[in-house]
Amino acid sequence: MSLLTSLARLRAMDEGIAQPIATVRHCHLADRPMVFIPLKLSGEAAAPLAAMLGTDRDRPRLLVVTQPRNRDLRFAWAAELAGVLLPYVEGFLRDTETVERRNADPYERAIDAPQILVPNPAGVAFVRLLGRSMRFRRAPVPESVPLLGRWLTYFAERAAYPGSSLMPAMTEELGRHWASGQSGLEDANLAALLAWITTGPSDDAEDPLIWPPAGPATDPGFDAEVLAPAMDSGSAERVTEALRTQLEPGWRLMWQAIDLLAGLEAGAGVASRWEQDRGSFSGMAAHIAEGAPPQPRRDGAVAAAAKLARMERAQAAYDAQRAYDDPLVMAEYRLTGEAFAGEVLDTDPDNTEGEGRSRKLRPLVVVKTDDPVRLAPGTSLGTPQRRAQGAELVSAGEGLVTLKITKGMGRGRTAAPGAVPEIGERVCYTSLTDDFQGSPALPDAEATPWTHGGPPQEYVPDDEDAQEEWS
Repeated sequence: MSLLTSLARLRAMDEGIAQPIATVRHCHLADRPMVFIPLKLSGEAAAPLAAMLGTDRDRPRLLVVTQPRNRDLRFAWAAELAGVLLPYVEGFLRDTETVERRNADPYERAIDAPQILVPNPAGVAFVRLLGRSMRFRRAPVPESVPLLGRWLTYFAERAAYPGSSLMPAMTEELGRHWASGQSGLEDANLAALLAWITTGPSDDAEDPLIWPPAGPATDPGFDAEVLAPAMDSGSAERVTEALRTQLEPGWRLMWQAIDLLAGLEAGAGVASRWEQDRGSFSGMAAHIAEGAPPQPRRDGAVAAAAKLARMERAQAAYDAQRAYDDPLVMAEYRLTGEAFAGEVLDTDPDNTEGEGRSRKLRPLVVVKTDDPVRLAPGTSLGTPQRRAQGAELVSAGEGLVTLKITKGMGRGRTAAPGAVPEIGERVCYTSLTDDFQGSPALPDAEATPWTHGGPPQEYVPDDEDAQEEWS
């Protein structure tokens, strides 16, 4: 937790209401998101109990496993779930655009992509388990069940990708934009977090902490006093109505959370990250259409290293984009010395380096700042005010920072108008940059060294893969 967020939490406790820690929205919100609230059977890892889902806040769809210990009923529930989710997901594949790429063949990308919203990170984890327990199934299970399992696995894995908005957990997204006066564990309760953001915590009968949890776990008191007797009665209607009472409050809270986030203007970097999501979604659709096997239970060494490298690059880019989009996020880096803001005291727009044909224009800028600057000379810098510009730290000390501009000045012998900050202008520079980073040099899978298990065997799903939590 950053110092600024800690301060916001203390202020929230003092004032009795959550404090904003962002000025813009850092996630994409689809025009027609799919809200998905799953429930699982207590004591089981991936035994579905019920789900409430839909794209219309006034018309939720309730799917119930009236006897969760019956495997046939579970697979019937999975097929029913596939009948709702697959048409939603596949509907985005009808409209595509051709994307040209430098030094690569063009490809077709979906114009839009599905967005599945779940209440909390535990919901994402349960979706991952559902996908794992469904994607390897074979007949007599309907074909839609393993297909849905592949898509659920994909969405759950994409949820871990920094900056992705294909399957956001609403408590996490709210927590990126507001700081409550409660613990991080309590923030995982959607009702409690929303209460802090909207009205502040309450001790009356409407205290959100007594609301049913928004999945995937159910309330132990409900399990013992309501659900167990309903199942023992053998009445499907009684079980269905009992589960409806658990899911409807969470359904209303999810749409309240959507409205809160929609009230914030999207940050400048949100659109580009959604483009990446659309490209990833299109790639997964092509992978399935080509008849490729389902995702393996475990990645090989090379595939795992490549995935980790992609996620590290995505995390660095996401951190930089959030800071550039939002002065409150940038303030956290100013406190740690990774960024500084101040007033331009002096400039030398005609400064050059080198001789003859190797001479390069390198304007100098002197900034007065009260921020701590913990950056070494030579550090590459970027600025939110001129995102295409690059700079390098020359020196820093006694409240004065000297930097030279290295790119983004135009192609002439003099800097383009506006490329060099004016004296008296307020500027901000940071070591966070969103520059392109190439992929690391990794061996082919066939060349995996023996220290990492050697070349992986060709993956062919078998019956053992299907013996998951639903066995």
